[in-house]
Amino acid sequence: MAQGAGARGFEPDVEIRTRDRRIGCIGAGMIMAECHLAAYAEAGFPVVAIASRTRSRAEAVAERWGIGRVHDTPEALIEDQDVEIVDLAFPPDRQPDLIRHALRQPHVRAILAQKPLALSLDEARRLADEARAAGKLLSVNQNMRYDQSMRVLKQILDRGDLGEVVFAQIDMHAIPHWQPFLEDYDRLTLANMSVHHLDALRFLFGDPDEITTQARRDPRTRFEHTDGITVSTLRFPSGLLAVSLEDVWSGPRQEGYRDDQHIRWRVEGTAGTARGTIGWPTGAPSTLAYASVHATGGEWVEPSWNTMWFPQAFAGVMEQVQHAVATGAPLALPVEDNVRTMALVEAGYRSMSERRTVRLSEIEAGARPEGGDHRP
Repeated sequence: MAQGAGARGFEPDVEIRTRDRRIGCIGAGMIMAECHLAAYAEAGFPVVAIASRTRSRAEAVAERWGIGRVHDTPEALIEDQDVEIVDLAFPPDRQPDLIRHALRQPHVRAILAQKPLALSLDEARRLADEARAAGKLLSVNQNMRYDQSMRVLKQILDRGDLGEVVFAQIDMHAIPHWQPFLEDYDRLTLANMSVHHLDALRFLFGDPDEITTQARRDPRTRFEHTDGITVSTLRFPSGLLAVSLEDVWSGPRQEGYRDDQHIRWRVEGTAGTARGTIGWPTGAPSTLAYASVHATGGEWVEPSWNTMWFPQAFAGVMEQVQHAVATGAPLALPVEDNVRTMALVEAGYRSMSERRTVRLSEIEAGARPEGGDHRP
């Protein structure tokens, strides 16, 4: 099987075009400490301040990553005149208030929020409207779009190497480390894990027409929930069918049992097939292999890279914010696009509760067309 990412002109990682806009980070948990800040240090992004709910945790993360300023509260960080970009890694019930506080600060140019953007689609729509009215950039950290296998797959699709795509699937059997704050919410896997995959399918194929979602409890998860294990089927305007499966049980959880946690994906077209893995559960680079009747002569080709979704993809997410602030270029991940992903998640929950297929038109996504004037 042929190797090498560059040989066929693929770009698994983004080019860092801008790296001089000052970032203030809110949050000191795993995602911030192990992903955001690791990626920013590697990319050379300037982080000037950090804050969290607990000052001692923020101080420990600041010492680890050489951040010179620790604020007592997230609000104080947002008010720091040196901060141009506010980077949030905070629970979604508290995130909207912090976004609104940032929108009121003249010195803040942009906000990078976590997903889900809010606990409801209506609240997400309001935040998008308020950011537009304030003339601020608001982006949402849909970082799976920057996973190396997803980026290369998108490039293969854009070249037409697979012909007309007829079927796609993302198949996850892995155990997420659920954040404690999720125990207080009434939504679990679809809103916090499937959102990665549903957004990736939108990134690859556009907006679907309809979704059918079924779910069951995960007997391993200790707190109350309804959507522990989820299966969603999406139908796109072209007729493409896609399946997104999130199994957070992944076999018995006991000493001596050798589980096989993984995330695998597959895309089939009239002229070829691509398949791959997402390396996150095992801490390895993601993989991709594809064969095309006209692009590879029917032979399987396997591009390769050394970078990973965690943490390098997070550099791509912040880079598009940095570049938009510096140049006025449109965001690659504008909040308006994320509202469409939230609408898809909302449609999935409606499908679960009403036990039927839900058309996206029923949800009234309410997102403006991309390319609108949402720049500072």
